[in-house]
Amino acid sequence: MRRRWWLAVPLVIFALFLLAVGWRLSAPPDATVKSRLVGRAMPEFQLPAATPGRPDLRSADLAGGGPKLVNLFASWCVPCIAEAPVLGELKGRGVTIHGIAIRDAPADVAAFLRDHGNPYRRIGADPRSQVQMTLGSSGVPESFVVDGRGVIRYQHIGPIMPQDVPTVLAELEKAG
Repeated sequence: MRRRWWLAVPLVIFALFLLAVGWRLSAPPDATVKSRLVGRAMPEFQLPAATPGRPDLRSADLAGGGPKLVNLFASWCVPCIAEAPVLGELKGRGVTIHGIAIRDAPADVAAFLRDHGNPYRRIGADPRSQVQMTLGSSGVPESFVVDGRGVIRYQHIGPIMPQDVPTVLAELEKAG
C-alpha cells in the first residue's frame, strides 16, 4: 500500500505544475514598464539633431511655454508608421511635438519623415538609448506629456492611435 502512494507523488507534482502554468497563462502580469518619472522634472539631456539641418533637442527646450508631447520613435518601428498620421493630426490641432529617434541613422530618419510626415518641431538622436533608458521607456513608440515647467505629467506606452487622441489632448490640457 505504501508503494502505491509514492507512485502517485510525481503525478500530483505534475498536476500542480500544470495548474500553476495554466493560472499564469490565463492572467499574465502586466508587461508594460511604466516610468517612475511621471510627476518629476524631465532629466537633463542634450541630444544632437537626428537629421542634418534640423535643430537638436535638449531638456531645456521642454521647460518653457505650454505643454508639449515628446515622442520616442524609430524608422525601423512598424507601430511608429501607424502612429505617424495621428501625430500629424495632433500637430494640426496645435500640439507641439518633439521627437527622439531611438537607435537610428540620420538617413533612415530623414526617409521616415519624408515617407510618413514630420510632425516634430525638434528631433534629437539617441543612438544608444541613453535618454530612453533614463526616461524609463520600455520601447518605441512611447510618448510623454511635459508641462511648461518641464515636468512629465503623462506617459503613453505604445502608438498613439485615433482612439487615444481624446486622452492625449485631455492630458495636454491638464498639463497646461
